[in-house]
Amino acid sequence: HRQSGLGKSTLVNTLFKSQVSRKSSGWNREEKIPKTVEIKAIGHVIEEGGVKMKLTVIDTPGFGDQINNENCWEPIEKYINEQYEKFLKEEVNIARKKHIPDTRVHCCLYFISPTGHSLRPLDLEFMKHLSKVVNIIPVIAKADTMTLEEKIEFKQRVRKELEVNGIEFYPQKEFDEDLEDKMENDKIRQESMPFAVVGSDKEYQVNEKRVLGRKTPWGIIEVENVTHCEFALLRDFVIRTHLQDLKEVTHNIHYETYRAKRLNDNGGLPPVSNDTEETHESNL
Repeated sequence: HRQSGLGKSTLVNTLFKSQVSRKSSGWNREEKIPKTVEIKAIGHVIEEGGVKMKLTVIDTPGFGDQINNENCWEPIEKYINEQYEKFLKEEVNIARKKHIPDTRVHCCLYFISPTGHSLRPLDLEFMKHLSKVVNIIPVIAKADTMTLEEKIEFKQRVRKELEVNGIEFYPQKEFDEDLEDKMENDKIRQESMPFAVVGSDKEYQVNEKRVLGRKTPWGIIEVENVTHCEFALLRDFVIRTHLQDLKEVTHNIHYETYRAKRLNDNGGLPPVSNDTEETHESNL
């Protein structure tokens, strides 16, 4: 999420080493991005360590681009809750499927402009509302536009503003299950968050190796070099070390919160679904 021009599509394509965002759905770069919030879910199969996973990327072109952005997160929050409702209807079905199709959103990458100053009111309002229903991972986009000192200072300022405004981002402190989890996640929260990243779909020759990067007047920014940016840390965090935990927190915390409120408010169970399709999904 966040306004157009922050390289969201490029970063996501780099993250999963596939064209999983707008381009894969037939959306050309030249095509005008809508100025209203639209939800575009694009499915793709990726392979990591010999294991295939069905990934769904939910894009929100137009978010934050309007003159009046009041409550512009509502379509996104509505979409997330609709996926919980779908799962709930399948779960309470008497003849429910062995594997319930899971379209729930397990992770939200929130892209922050590399202003070097502070978070914008829209950033704070979005994360304040959506952190209650989805795992939010804040990301500083196009981090190569900042010096090392600016990047460190901006990351510290963002963390402070999130704390002052009571915004919990993933991994949430209260969900650390043991001391080892707490120590690992404390380091991530205090040093890595928000991840300052650079995305690219172009390769360059560096020291006799082909690397993904961005060419600048002063050299090549190597996307997967941790001394240049934190892309590799974000990739490992989302796809490897915390993938299962993201899904578990979604199911055990966010979905359960929705489920309890839904059933309590309505005093009963939602309508039974007759859908018989079976799939496995992870959604971002």
